[in-house]
Amino acid sequence: MDSIEKKISELLKKMTLDQKVGQITQPERQFVTPQEVKEYHIGSVLSGGGSVPGDNTPADWIKMNDEYWAASMEADDNHLAIPLIYGVDAIHGNTNVKGAVVFPHNIGLGAAHDPDLIERIAAVTAREIAATGVEWTFAPTVAVARNSHWGRTYESYSEDPRIVSEYAPRFVKGLQGDFGEEKVVACVKHFVGDGATTHGIDQGDMNISDEELRRIHIPPYRAAVKAGVLTVMVSLSSWNMEKCHGHKYLITDILKKELGFDGFVISDWDGIDYLADSYEESAVMSLNAGMDMFMITGRWKEFIEYIKKNVKSGRIPMERLDDAVKRILRVKFKFGLFDKPRPAERKLSLQNSIFGSLEHREVAREAVRKSLVMLKNDDDILPLNKNARILVAGKNAHNRGHQCGGFTVAWQGVNDNDPEISGSYTETDTESASPRKNLNISETNSLILGGTSIWEGINRVVPNTDLSIDGSAADPDKHDVAIVVIGETPYAEMLGDIRVGGLAKGLNISKGSTSEDTLPGEDIPIMKKGPYGTHLYLHELHPEDIATIKSITSKGIPVVTIMICGRPLVVNQELEQSKAFVVAWFPGSEGQGVADVIFGDYPIQGKLSFSWPRYDDENWNLGDKDYNPLFPYGFGLEYK
Repeated sequence: MDSIEKKISELLKKMTLDQKVGQITQPERQFVTPQEVKEYHIGSVLSGGGSVPGDNTPADWIKMNDEYWAASMEADDNHLAIPLIYGVDAIHGNTNVKGAVVFPHNIGLGAAHDPDLIERIAAVTAREIAATGVEWTFAPTVAVARNSHWGRTYESYSEDPRIVSEYAPRFVKGLQGDFGEEKVVACVKHFVGDGATTHGIDQGDMNISDEELRRIHIPPYRAAVKAGVLTVMVSLSSWNMEKCHGHKYLITDILKKELGFDGFVISDWDGIDYLADSYEESAVMSLNAGMDMFMITGRWKEFIEYIKKNVKSGRIPMERLDDAVKRILRVKFKFGLFDKPRPAERKLSLQNSIFGSLEHREVAREAVRKSLVMLKNDDDILPLNKNARILVAGKNAHNRGHQCGGFTVAWQGVNDNDPEISGSYTETDTESASPRKNLNISETNSLILGGTSIWEGINRVVPNTDLSIDGSAADPDKHDVAIVVIGETPYAEMLGDIRVGGLAKGLNISKGSTSEDTLPGEDIPIMKKGPYGTHLYLHELHPEDIATIKSITSKGIPVVTIMICGRPLVVNQELEQSKAFVVAWFPGSEGQGVADVIFGDYPIQGKLSFSWPRYDDENWNLGDKDYNPLFPYGFGLEYK
């Protein structure tokens, strides 16, 4: 028995039932106090999207986590000193916190085809997490998205498991490394096959064979486990109508036994709630299936009582509970959490200059440059001449919130317009999806601190530029060319789904909403509880985009279109009206990277990691029979 296993065994012998059950329980920060952490022996606390302490500064995070940690370490006759581990959704930078560097979402990084860059991005993300006193991020997402109607497509690197399997271990290595002071615990998610649901419905059912599951969706997890990932999160979706959160074959037989995973498995947000009509039955079913830690919001005390009751009755074997606790302790010992100083006294907590630093922003700017994909370049209009007279237009031209996408400051992302250019859209019924307001997005200014909008990036390097969001200022006597920045606005999870036809209704909000009108931990109203739209046609989802392009081209000014998006969209009309067309995905906070490329300071090199459709009802994936998308996997023009 090695030293860690010996420590685990010795500690487990000292633990009471209350202490064991506390270790497997993870409440959300709004529902648990430091005193309750001590009283109930809580093993972990998390922040949901938009749930932040104080003014949401690194100092606020350090103070909060320090208080939780201190409570968990107060030993007495009834309490053991077992350090709490704090978790956040830092999936493209530590984006919960104001001033963080925001990286491109995974779909853009997939287009970069650069594993070395992925590891460096993860290392920067780890430093920015550690600088807030936090130890654990629920990343990377290693879903292989197979249907672009899915609202989480942008969280996937590719429809091809080869890229995802290559990236997964590099991201894990960048986050965890040697478990030192600048590293954090990684969590690959969502196990398994969440990118395979029918119609791309978030939290839906994947009606696929065991062979397809193993060939396409399991390989990234195999690679991550081999790389030593310490935690795995289970998917909220189902496999052939059986919820993954209660699926013993997937969790225990495949992940733990077959893949040899010896860390701990965590549920997704309130993920056990849907296993049975009885919450007690759900808890028992999931723990017995192999779940080790339970992410729970308001019902964690109820959960604790049910687990204790069923361990005492024998419905949950003590061996299963002990195995879960051992796995959690193993992660804490491997990461060195027992030996680390309290959060307020850790190395990066004391180095304020590292968070959001220029050094970190340069890595994100490089990622933007490498992720851009050029779909069209008639007459070699790109790269543009810096001496040209340029009009910059489009709703996404000067909006850092839009270009960062979801999971940035708030769960659904934010709108970060300047006051004079915000609030210019109309709202209609969500099922028509046309026109569409920026739903589910906060309109508070200055939420994305640091970085540049695409307009700001262009304006820094080109002296003769004008900004006109709707393009009405276009004038052929003043402008040689227009750069129009169009596309999607932020969304996350099920609220980003494209629900076709009758599937548009019945959207399930499983984020633990405390009222009919607000999201948890956020003062952001849910104006519509519907999907993003009912089709992938950009000219109908966002008619303002094609209107802006046409108003400019009608004056004889050529248009270079930059599209912000989280998935391939049907853009035939926008392509036809544009001299050049570049996909920037959700590039994050460093919009300057777009200017770096379109003015020729750097080459354009991104290649599609997803197939591009002509029509909404197409769903091409590499290797399909009669494969014939508008732009194939791997497509991307380059400068001559």
